Amino acid sequence: MSGLIEDLPDAVALRCLAQVPLYLHPKLELVSRSWRAALRSPDLFKVRLEVGSREELLCICAFEPENMWQLYDPLHDLWITIPILPSKIRHLAHFGAVSAAGKLFVLGGGSDAVDPLTGDQDGSFATNEVWSYDPILRQWAQCSSMLVPRAMFACCVVDGKIVVAGGFTSSRKSIAQAEIYYPEKDMWVSISDLPYTHNSACSGVVIRGKMHVIHRGLSMVQVMEGPSSGWTVEDYGWLQGPMSVVNDVLYVMSHGLIFKQERDRRKLVASASELRGKIGYAMAGLSGEIYVIGGVICPDRWNWDIKATSDVDVLTINGERPSWRRVAPMTRCRGTVLGCTQLRI
Repeated sequence: MSGLIEDLPDAVALRCLAQVPLYLHPKLELVSRSWRAALRSPDLFKVRLEVGSREELLCICAFEPENMWQLYDPLHDLWITIPILPSKIRHLAHFGAVSAAGKLFVLGGGSDAVDPLTGDQDGSFATNEVWSYDPILRQWAQCSSMLVPRAMFACCVVDGKIVVAGGFTSSRKSIAQAEIYYPEKDMWVSISDLPYTHNSACSGVVIRGKMHVIHRGLSMVQVMEGPSSGWTVEDYGWLQGPMSVVNDVLYVMSHGLIFKQERDRRKLVASASELRGKIGYAMAGLSGEIYVIGGVICPDRWNWDIKATSDVDVLTINGERPSWRRVAPMTRCRGTVLGCTQLRI
């Protein structure tokens, strides 16, 4: 990685390259072998942090095509397709997806592919495998496996570490076990079990540094402030529906309306009536806005033509009057969203 830019020290040249957005990296790699090495160097992520050129991207995996992820760049309104997740599991679903240390992590889950003869889901309903994708190196790597195979579980990043809790085992039994992953050590450690389990899928959100485990159909929320503090049980009475956190505030979509949800009260923010015919979409916060991505348009009683979509609708919530706009649709992925998370690089 020598002689990157004539008459400039390599350290200075690398700081220049760190200013280039991710979507242009493949073109810049054609300049020379030294530029290719620099753009794929682990040092580039560190330099991006130093010069303040971090990007916020949205990572999406949908039902079609199988095991494919795309990254959305909101500044340039474009989609980047990354290599196929190299898991041996076909149609991986019910996994956890988060980002930490500048990488996308895909954890656990299993197959939605059903054997037409037996009805079994390929015997892999829940796994403990963990994959990470490095957007600088542009490659997937297999990480240390979780201590417990699980699917449909809560998965969050707390203080730079990945916490997973609850979910179902490969035998479809609900579990209370929780564990924490240290990215810099590639190591999993058990932490306090959840006080309760429930025979429904759970998910997790982080609000003001606390992880909240939410079970579908229950008003009870299990809260952890830190791995060493254990869990508390609260009855917030939150609305049920797709959720996203924007600037440490929880938003919930329910019956075609989006609410700002606080602990003991809620406030109507905007109507989403045009989305009422959709299911299976993702709702995510990115750059201070709410994104509604993909999903399936359900037929009405007179129309049985189910349509998988790639549409992306964005709600701007800053200002006095929230407003919707539509941005570039996904270019490869479509249909039910299986995984969605924000990636900062």
